[in-house]
Order: sequence, then C-alpha cells, then structure tokens
Amino acid sequence: MALDPMLLEILACPDDKGPLLYFSAEDSLYNPRLRRRYAITDDIPVMLIDEAETVDDAEHDRLTALAAAEGIEPTFTA
Repeated sequence: MALDPMLLEILACPDDKGPLLYFSAEDSLYNPRLRRRYAITDDIPVMLIDEAETVDDAEHDRLTALAAAEGIEPTFTA
C-alpha cells in the first residue's frame, strides 16, 4: 500500500528538514543530501534519525538514478 499523498506533502527529513524521495517499491524515503534512508514499516514511516540507514556511494548513485528514471520527485519543494 502506498503512502497517502497528503502525508507525503508534509514529510521532511527530521535532521535537515528538507524534502525526501519516496520509493514505494522499496518501502523507503531517501534524503540524497545526507545520504540517509528511512524505512517504512507497516505503512508507517520510521522518521527517527537513530534508526535511519546511511547509504554508501554506490547505493546513493543507484537511488538517484532510479529516481531520475522513474520520475520520482521530492516530497515537497524547498
């Protein structure tokens, strides 16, 4: 199940307060500026900095390329 579009409009990174990329197929939200991925568990975004995953260069490149290829836009415009 996808996240509610109204929820996506207000979701921001809890650290830098910036927009996120939503990967529905991977149940995650990604902050490309901090290279931090937040999991979505049972349709609930886990927006805790301590539980976020920091991704390496290869994964960052994969996620940004996937976002570009699939037209994934940030959750809001900063």
